[in-house]
Amino acid sequence: MRVNHGDLILLFRRPSSAERQPREYARRQRLLRIGLGTAVPVALVVLWQIASTRGWIDSRLYPSPSRLVGEARDLESQGKLWPNLWATTRRILVGFALGATAGVLVGMVMGVFDTLRWAFEPLLNALYTVPKLALLPLFLTVFKYGEAPIYALILTTVFFFVWISTLEAMLSVPEGYREAVLSLKRSRWQLFRHALLPASLPQIFVGLRITAGVSVLVVLGVEFIYGGSGIGYLIIQGKTLFIPKQMYVAIVVAALLGIACIGVVDIARRLAIPWAGRDRSRSRG
Repeated sequence: MRVNHGDLILLFRRPSSAERQPREYARRQRLLRIGLGTAVPVALVVLWQIASTRGWIDSRLYPSPSRLVGEARDLESQGKLWPNLWATTRRILVGFALGATAGVLVGMVMGVFDTLRWAFEPLLNALYTVPKLALLPLFLTVFKYGEAPIYALILTTVFFFVWISTLEAMLSVPEGYREAVLSLKRSRWQLFRHALLPASLPQIFVGLRITAGVSVLVVLGVEFIYGGSGIGYLIIQGKTLFIPKQMYVAIVVAALLGIACIGVVDIARRLAIPWAGRDRSRSRG
C-alpha cells in the first residue's frame, strides 16, 4: 500500500498469513508437506498395480505390489526376511556410528588447527578419491573373513564423506565470528565452543544426512559381492535365481531402510539444533 503525504511517501506492506497466524500457517504447511509426500508414492504404487493387473507391463518381470506383499509374507514365514534385514541394519548402525564419529572429530580438529590441515588434507583428499569397493580385497586380507571387512568398508566410506563435509563447514564459518571471539582474548577451545561449533553444526548435519543414504548404498554393494546375508544378498539371489518377486521385495525394503536412516539423522538434527529449520516455506507468505 502506498500513501502520499505531500512530499512524503509512506509504504505499507500487508502482513502475510504466516505473520498473522504463525501457528495455523505452520500447521497447514506441515499437513501439506505430509500430504504431498504421501500422495506421490501412493499414486505411483496404484499406477503400478493397475499396469500390472491390466497387462500394460509383463507381470512376470514386474509383479504387482499386491503380489509383492504376498512374497514378503512368504519370505517372513521362511525365516529369510527379518534375519537379513537385521544383518543389513546392524552393519549400517556399526559402520555409520564409527565412521561418522571419526569423520566429525577429524574434520573439527583439522578445522581448528591449520597445521594439521596443511599436513594431512592432501593425503586424505587422495584417499577420498579411491573407489571404496576397491578396498574390499584389502580389508579381506587384513581382517580375514567375517563381518569385520564389511564394517571397515562402511566405516571408511562414511568417514570420508563426513570428514570432508565437517571440514568445509568449519572453514566456511564467517571470519567475523572468529575475530569477535579472538578479540576478547579467548582460548582456542572457547573459539571452537562458542563460534565454530554452533555455526558449523547445520552444515555438518547436511553431510550426515547425505552419508546416511550413502551408507545404505555401500552396504548393499558389499552384500552383492560378499556377505552371504543381508538385503543386498536377497536382491542378488533373486536376480541370479530369477525370482523377481524376492528381488523387488528386497529393493522396497532397502528403500524403506534408507528412509529410516535419513529420518533418524533428521530427528537428531532437530534435537541438536532446533534453531536451524530447513523448511523455507515457514518464512513465506
